[in-house]
Amino acid sequence: MTLNMQLNEQNFRVCILGGGNLGRALAEGFLESGQVLPENLRITRRKTHLLADLAQKGLRVMADNPAAAQGTDLVLLAVKPKIAFEVLAEISPVLHPGQILVSVVTGVALTELQEAVPAGVLLFRAMPNTAVSIRESMTCIATQNASPEDCAKVLNLFEAVGKAILIEDELMAASTVLGACGIAFALRYIRAASQGGIEIGFDAQTAQLIAAQVVKGAAGLLLETGHHPEQEIDKVTTPQGCTIVGLNEMEHQGFSSALIKGLKSSHLKIADIARQANA
Repeated sequence: MTLNMQLNEQNFRVCILGGGNLGRALAEGFLESGQVLPENLRITRRKTHLLADLAQKGLRVMADNPAAAQGTDLVLLAVKPKIAFEVLAEISPVLHPGQILVSVVTGVALTELQEAVPAGVLLFRAMPNTAVSIRESMTCIATQNASPEDCAKVLNLFEAVGKAILIEDELMAASTVLGACGIAFALRYIRAASQGGIEIGFDAQTAQLIAAQVVKGAAGLLLETGHHPEQEIDKVTTPQGCTIVGLNEMEHQGFSSALIKGLKSSHLKIADIARQANA
């Protein structure tokens, strides 16, 4: 019997606090995967009418965070960092030992979560990206006080919407940049490639299709083979060919350097976000 089956048979109840872009994407991904039954999934937002389409799919859309969290097996905190501790204080009275709390809030460490909730609540941090809505997220997960069985439950939940791995909590900021911010960086590459495709003759729709599928194929090569990117690059960079000329020009213009600097700048910003959340 798989863990997926066990969760559904036990009526595993999940509450998502925060129905913004990420919270909505998580809800859609969990539903699409069949990992959580619609009647066992709650999601909150002050303006509940903005989630009317989810309500039509059978979810309980609520504005009351404590009422939504009470009696669930797993609470997923998906609010903005500046209100994270306010929401934790709000729901703390209804949390109970053995209940799982998963935070996807940027910049809030496990030690800070531990101080904000009752003893015995099982704490996790997770950093998915918005591709959860199509079940293609990369999710990094950290914990301090959970058993292997509880880790398996959380991993299983997020593996239903993409790939998921366990990491140390001190790497969560880095995982936010590489995995969550990273999807925006990849999309910006696709946009730039599409614009270049238009310049060399394609219409916009065709250029975007080609650029997006090429990125999907490139990622698939690495995921399937485990090769280093340069191994695959070598296969298409023939002597005096057009590929190596293009690659060298991009490097002359600072392509790799700009990307690395962007990642490091985003990483520094997370420290600022953490300070503001704790101010």
